[in-house]
Parts: sequence; C-alpha cells; structure tokens
Amino acid sequence: MFLSFEGLDGCGKTTQVELLARRLTNIGHKVLVLREPGGTTISEDIREILLNKKNSSMFSATEMLLFSAARAQLVHEVILPSLKRNCVVICDRYVDSTTAYQGFGRGISQDTIRAINNIATQRLFPMKTFFIDIPVEEALRRRNNSRITTDRMEEAETIFFQHIFDGFHFIAQQEPQRLVTIDGMNSIDIVHQQIWNLVTQQFAQ
Repeated sequence: MFLSFEGLDGCGKTTQVELLARRLTNIGHKVLVLREPGGTTISEDIREILLNKKNSSMFSATEMLLFSAARAQLVHEVILPSLKRNCVVICDRYVDSTTAYQGFGRGISQDTIRAINNIATQRLFPMKTFFIDIPVEEALRRRNNSRITTDRMEEAETIFFQHIFDGFHFIAQQEPQRLVTIDGMNSIDIVHQQIWNLVTQQFAQ
C-alpha cells in the first residue's frame, strides 16, 4: 500500500505520518516512511540545494525540475522496490506538493506539471492521500511560534501560501476518491483516528 500526506507547512502532517507508521508497525505491517524531497543519497543532496536560503534566485522551472528529479530517484530506487516487498510506504509529500507549490504557487502550467509528474513517478500514485487542511493564517502562526529556522521555501510571502492552499483544495475537488481532506484544526488524536479509520477501510478493500 502506498499512502501520502500533504498540506501547508505546520499543518501537522509529519506528526500524523509518525503516528500512523507506529500503529501499523505495532500490528505487524512492514512500514517505510519517506520524506520529499529526500529518501536517497541523490535526493537528499537535491533537497539541500532546494531549501538553502543562498539559492533565493532559483528560477521556478529549475525548482520544479529539481523537486521532480529527487522524486524520480526516490520512486526508482526506494518506493517501487519497497512496494514489491509488500511494505506499506508512507510519503511525507509527493506529486500534489508539486502541483500546489510549483503549479499554483509559482504559476507553472498544469499541463507541464502533469507531464513532469508522470515522468518522475513512472505514473505511480498513492492509493490514498491525506490532505491535512489548515488556514494559511494558522500555518503562518504555527511557523512563527516555532523555534525552527525557516528554509528557502518557508520564507515566501503570504500570497504564495494562499495560492498553495487554493491548489490543494483544487486537487481535492478534482480527485476526491484519492485525496481526502482532513480538518487539521482538530486535535492530534481526532485527526489520527480519522486517518486510521480510512486506512483500515483501504486494507479491507
């Protein structure tokens, strides 16, 4: 089974990834947790380039292609082999982030994004994607209240994140069977239980 988590930075998706992975492991599943960009030596090197603040002049097409290159390596080297070994693969960000961030956020055409996503993933898409939905204002509040240093992507202007928010909601409307919207303003436990219920339903099918 292949699952992914999406949302604005600060939405709590990484916490939910960890909770789900732990619960699945406890009942006997082989689970692999991955983050994007990253997960392989090459992909982690690309991540360093993408998030480094000194690269503030990066062109939007360069950004999209680097994210996609990291994903292509991850799919080839890790995700596909792991699925063949019957692992549950849980990815913290995947193609929807490219659609939302580089498509809606940077203004790259959806046709271009779709074509690049198909190449990078070999047309491998998650069975379910959990979009942890919080308002832009809440995402920025959580970021400002945290003591974690922001990276290049996180230092963008508020309007950038509003476009990303709109992008995720657009995807949810277009693909409601795959992408499930979860209210991230609920407590961690409530969000986890909603996700768990959906995952167990997926296993039952």
